[in-house]
Amino acid sequence: MSFLGLENKRIVLFGVSNRKSVAFRVSRVLEEAGAEVWWGVHTKERRTELKRHLDPDRLLVCDFEAAEGAEGSPEHAASQVPGPVHGLVHAVAFANYSRGAQPFQHTVRDDFLQAVDVSCYSLVRLARAFQGQLACDGSVVTVSISTTRMAAENYGYMAPVKAALESAVVFLAKSFSAFGEVRFNAVAPSLLKTRSAAGIPGYAESYMFAEKATFRKRGVTVDEVAHTAAFLLSPRSSGINGQTLVVDAGMGSNYFDQELVQAALRGLS
Repeated sequence: MSFLGLENKRIVLFGVSNRKSVAFRVSRVLEEAGAEVWWGVHTKERRTELKRHLDPDRLLVCDFEAAEGAEGSPEHAASQVPGPVHGLVHAVAFANYSRGAQPFQHTVRDDFLQAVDVSCYSLVRLARAFQGQLACDGSVVTVSISTTRMAAENYGYMAPVKAALESAVVFLAKSFSAFGEVRFNAVAPSLLKTRSAAGIPGYAESYMFAEKATFRKRGVTVDEVAHTAAFLLSPRSSGINGQTLVVDAGMGSNYFDQELVQAALRGLS
């Protein structure tokens, strides 16, 4: 048995968008560890694109805005996966940035509520849909961000939405503890090079700053996040529940780095 102890464990990942996405990379780590992996994608078109790389018999369409129980809904996706399910990965998020970066008070209500529905409530809905299939010691992992307390103007209203997601993790951990030992945790990376992140206004500049702010002067990789998620899915992390595990290469502790301070002062002169 490997260190992770995931051989023959059935794990379902939602939010697979392309081969560079977090969910896709997590699935590769899990397969290397011997797990049986299922994938959830947003549309039939995305399923067609990915079935060249993934087993089509285990490739599900799941739209978190679909009506409950309808074809393509989380409930329908859950009905297609045999139990027991030992792990779920929720790597689902959406924000409408078509208007560009806006002052926070000008956040559009419909955009905010859609982001909460797709990026946060979807975890609650997913947990409920799979409740009857989850192994009593299963693990559910979602993807947050390294900090929800920093007012990054270009990220906008998604930071409060991710804060709600992290709170939902704790409440789900508590409610599921009434009938088993299913664990809920979040992996929280700093800025990553992914296609979805590229849609955030001004992301390239923020990413370059984030690289400079790490202790090692190098950004966090998607594979590093995938390895952390795999650990949280494994029995090796059995004592971790209701937590957010930050993966930022020290960025959050290094804002007074001499190089950054000097660069900021040069900009003021």
